[in-house]
Amino acid sequence: MRTGSSSRATLDKATEENFPVAPFFLPRAWRDDLMAVYGYARLVDDIGDGDLAPGGADARHLGVDPAEADDRLLLLDAFETDLRRVFDGTPHHPLLKALQPTVRRRSLTPEPFLGLIAANRQDQQVRRYGTYEELVAYCELSANPVGRLVLAITGTASPERVRRSDAVCTALQIVEHLQDVKEDLGRDRIYLPAEDMARFHVTEADLAAVRGSASVRALVAFEAERAGSLLNEGTPLVGSVHGRLKLLLAGFVAGGRAALDAVAAAGHDVLPGPPKPTKARLMREVGAVLRRARREG
Repeated sequence: MRTGSSSRATLDKATEENFPVAPFFLPRAWRDDLMAVYGYARLVDDIGDGDLAPGGADARHLGVDPAEADDRLLLLDAFETDLRRVFDGTPHHPLLKALQPTVRRRSLTPEPFLGLIAANRQDQQVRRYGTYEELVAYCELSANPVGRLVLAITGTASPERVRRSDAVCTALQIVEHLQDVKEDLGRDRIYLPAEDMARFHVTEADLAAVRGSASVRALVAFEAERAGSLLNEGTPLVGSVHGRLKLLLAGFVAGGRAALDAVAAAGHDVLPGPPKPTKARLMREVGAVLRRARREG
């Protein structure tokens, strides 16, 4: 996959994720397709977060004057226009050009890609969530499409697997929100449901503190338990597939579990910085997930 420097910088962010994106043990064709999808998902998130590489190259590829590159909704509209060219023409952005062979080879549909754009549009307009159900609905746009694309790329989608995948992806999104409470607050976003903050007597000022109070830590522990339950609900997905795909999906689930362990090891105090699991912890969790899948299989 040949890309420019800004696109390479986007793809390089794969190493920062809680889970392996396209590990070496997968067939080369799968790795290429997964990285193409990752590049798309990462780029749309970077547009929504205002984290594009400096210099305006991404804006120019999308036909937007770099002077207007701070207009995230404008960029997302241009990105959607270029995405649609993936399906009926020739896209302009290098990462979308790289995605087009994957879309054709795997007969992918526009819907999951459009969901990710819709999630980032929502991020520009909705900065607080009143209820857990509202947050889960957001995750249906921001996270679940990625799992559905993995199943489509590997030719293993079924209604039950999609349901399990959605549970895992929503859990991974919630875990990431827990790790990034302080970073998200810096973007004027809070992904902790307001009703839960009220229940635990947590204010926005509490989230801006250097360290988490007992109330903040109790709230984070509560949301972490919810994420853990979703991971449990989705774990049977691992046992429903075979071969190297089983190991990949185990890596996704294990990434969430290892991240939750890191949050717990920090005493659920996520305010000093995002707790991150070690590689050793991740590998131990992969083994545990595979053993559980064998028992339940």
